[in-house]
Amino acid sequence: MLHRWDRLTFLHWSYPAVVVQDLLPNGLEVETFDGSAWVGLVPFFMEVRPPRGPRVPWLLEFPETNVRTYVRGPNGETGVWFFSLDAARLAAVVTARITYRVPYFWSKMSVTRQGDVMEYSTVRRWPGPRRASSSTRVEIGPQYSPDELTPFDHYLTARFSLFGTWGQQLLYARAEHEPWVLYRAEAPLVQDDLVAATGLPRPPGSPVVHWSPGVDVRVGFPKRVR
Repeated sequence: MLHRWDRLTFLHWSYPAVVVQDLLPNGLEVETFDGSAWVGLVPFFMEVRPPRGPRVPWLLEFPETNVRTYVRGPNGETGVWFFSLDAARLAAVVTARITYRVPYFWSKMSVTRQGDVMEYSTVRRWPGPRRASSSTRVEIGPQYSPDELTPFDHYLTARFSLFGTWGQQLLYARAEHEPWVLYRAEAPLVQDDLVAATGLPRPPGSPVVHWSPGVDVRVGFPKRVR
């Protein structure tokens, strides 16, 4: 599939590695930075572009928010493990649950921008008994030049594979895109239930924040991890 991940914010909090590891499936090991695991809340606007045929904006353009961490698979591959993904299109939720075996939820969502201020909101609809929600306001600052970005910035953002499960079988898929264009940012408002709804403790303190205007992404088919 071809995607556009647009108007995206990375919000990250550090956690003890053991806390995150306890929520991972067999075969995945949490990938730490300076001894800590990191959990991200990542809201953005998604555009899905079929490789063939016409675009259908009302069906394939929608807000999305994911809760994620960073892992290493038994094949040595590093990538993203999604604790949850919320999307505003039910058809996309059902399709992703069937094909990529990742925990998508159907939610009422919005992504808006006024000048250098982004606002994201999510209210979960289905499935699950809990009506989790998230509301975030982000103030965009100056752009990073490539030589300003540190190994920590790349650890949090430069990820090119994702993991899922099919029963007891571990799956992964590639995600190819150009390097992120990243901006400094602050989040004066973060009212979030999505992280805690995964079983993690509520996020501690203020997040590390990056903002990006977005990237075009090619996502491959899921494969079994050997």
